[in-house]
Amino acid sequence: MDRIPFLRPNPAKLSEAIEELREIEASGVFSNFGPVNTRLERDLERSMFGGTGHCVTVCNATIGLMIAIKRCVAREKTPRRFALMPSFTFAATAHAALWAGLTPLLCDIESDSFIPAADAETQLLEKYAGDIAVMIPCTTFGNTIDLARYERLSAKYGVPVVVDAAAALGTLNNDGTGFGVGFRSAVVFSMHATKAVATTEAGVIYCADPEVVREIRGMANFGFGEARAAVMPGLNAKLNEITALMALLKLREIESVITHRAALAQHYEAQLPELVFQRLIGRRHAFTFVSALLPNEMAHSRRELLAELSRSGVELRTYFSPHLAEQPYFRTACVTGDLHNTEDVGRRIISLPLSDFMTRTDVERVGTLLHEAGI
Repeated sequence: MDRIPFLRPNPAKLSEAIEELREIEASGVFSNFGPVNTRLERDLERSMFGGTGHCVTVCNATIGLMIAIKRCVAREKTPRRFALMPSFTFAATAHAALWAGLTPLLCDIESDSFIPAADAETQLLEKYAGDIAVMIPCTTFGNTIDLARYERLSAKYGVPVVVDAAAALGTLNNDGTGFGVGFRSAVVFSMHATKAVATTEAGVIYCADPEVVREIRGMANFGFGEARAAVMPGLNAKLNEITALMALLKLREIESVITHRAALAQHYEAQLPELVFQRLIGRRHAFTFVSALLPNEMAHSRRELLAELSRSGVELRTYFSPHLAEQPYFRTACVTGDLHNTEDVGRRIISLPLSDFMTRTDVERVGTLLHEAGI
């Protein structure tokens, strides 16, 4: 029986886009916000954000976070120390803040949705008032968060916001709008090979404020102003034309991709009522994989459970366990608040495989194997 990998990337096939590749070759433009990239940015604005706001692509989402965070730091008149973020997130969030010269300040999450817990954020904003340079809330596993609340927090505490929305490109709010629409701070999305909008490595930053986007675009191009002289912090974050083409091609099928993945996620829930699945917020989710909690009594045997399924040809993971505060480097590089929910979720989380290639039969096989293993 075929193995079911945890993730199986399915970017657009360049071998089927020979004419478009020849056009890029003929143009002589391969990077530097070229014409294909410009088409991609416009298509993203239209298809993902309803024609509202602006997009700037980046070579990957981690670099996008670094730029957006650094922009906040560079605008501060008085240096501040911390970047407030959840401990239950991917390493890229903390690395981006550290590269911008900040110390990650790790907060707790909600026990069911896995997004940052409002009370935990507020407690740390009060405790470290005046010393937090940026808030970096995360759309955990593509879940939506209340951006209006972050606007209020930003105004109350004088702390800018950068949203790590790596897995949320294609996720819809309850009103049917794309996540991020209308938000006037940077929202950073990934188009990595494993995401629904799959390329090789790519990201996009969305913002409804054209001035923010203008600055970020300049920072992504060595901090150059109009005279190609650096007028702000910068690095090279530009997306090349080949990868931009891959994203353009993937957007043509994205609705069917997201629909297929969502249907499989729903089938997982039907097959495995013993698990506690992530509480989802919003109308639609662009799943990368499916996340759930083991029953309390099975948490201690999680390692053995994953090994047993692997022997049967099914790969499971435990994103985001270990969480940031448990990882050796971040344990010494970060400051932590109370992480009660994070600790509980971290010890029970399992991540179920998902891809464009999987079928309902595959989901049923995963469910059967989990039941045979004692779920």
